[in-house]
Amino acid sequence: MIKFFRKIRQNLLTEGKTTKYFKYAIGEIILVVIGILIALQINNWNENRNAKNKEKLLLKELNTEFKLNKIQFDSAQYYHNRAVKSAEYIISKFPIDIKTIDFDSLGLHSHYMRWYYTFNPSEGITNALSSSSSYDLISNNDLRKTLISWSDILKDYQEEEILAVSNYKNHLKSYEKKHMVFGWNNYKNSFNDPRIDLSFLETLEFENYVRDRHFDLKEILGSETDELDLVLETINQIIELTETEIDD
Repeated sequence: MIKFFRKIRQNLLTEGKTTKYFKYAIGEIILVVIGILIALQINNWNENRNAKNKEKLLLKELNTEFKLNKIQFDSAQYYHNRAVKSAEYIISKFPIDIKTIDFDSLGLHSHYMRWYYTFNPSEGITNALSSSSSYDLISNNDLRKTLISWSDILKDYQEEEILAVSNYKNHLKSYEKKHMVFGWNNYKNSFNDPRIDLSFLETLEFENYVRDRHFDLKEILGSETDELDLVLETINQIIELTETEIDD
């Protein structure tokens, strides 16, 4: 093709048709420029298509990750709520009278009150985005901002869970081991051992340990803070936004 155009230019010069030569040369330059622009446009289109495909794959992975995280979060809330209800049952019996208390029910609710759970969601995709500074791959501004804020929101919520677990293990748990038969699956025999001095149930110390446990659980569930609601709202928003973008 290049030889063909070159031959035409040479013929025009040989024939002395200078004006036509320059017009032809200008036209040829314009054609070359147009060809380059078309090639660039095709290249840009291919790059945009590849970027969009890559984004959709990323969004699908994020959607799957956060749907699984929501299932785990719901499980955490179930355990926390169950523990709170049992703590409230025990508190409702204060001051305990060991002559009249139903020890089977007390053992059952003492067992449930021990339940603790920490929400540790999968963060493989979000961590990969953060470590590689790849948030720009996501075109939706709202989704990008929400993902960037997720780590801080999660950390604020987890602080309450970590504090509650630490407080339970360092105080109430050791107290229970000292005064009752301790075991996750042995609640029916919690108070049946003849070596147990059941009068500990009537003490202010026991009541304060239970109230402290109840307070920690209520903190997790957001009676004084909004961390739990914010975590749930963020998870739902990420799921909704990723689904919207995938379907577009």
